Amino acid sequence: MSFESILQEIMEACPDAIGIALMGNDGIPIVHLEGEDAEGSPLGEDLSAAGAEFGRILGDIHKASDQLGGGLINEVVISLTRFTILFREVADDVVLLLAIGPEGNIGKSRYLLRRHERALREEL
Repeated sequence: MSFESILQEIMEACPDAIGIALMGNDGIPIVHLEGEDAEGSPLGEDLSAAGAEFGRILGDIHKASDQLGGGLINEVVISLTRFTILFREVADDVVLLLAIGPEGNIGKSRYLLRRHERALREEL
């Protein structure tokens, strides 16, 4: 199974998805897909840019976790008025990002990312 087909499965199961990306910690996407509603979204085609911008925050969270001895980051959810972005670490330097609309189901989205994490790790 390819990265793209795994991400497509997640997008199909998440009806309010704006976009999904598998990217390095530097914000450079390995693979990204846009949802049907991406055009009307505040993110538009800038999912990669959002990943890069919020990737800096993830770096700060890593540093704080190291200082506190909290271990690796499993996931981060940033809920904004116009969209929510979920980050899930797949490997040390690879992050899965899912952006959903304001009406999206965060619980289902978190489940889908966890469920497909293993398949993504195997592809890496």
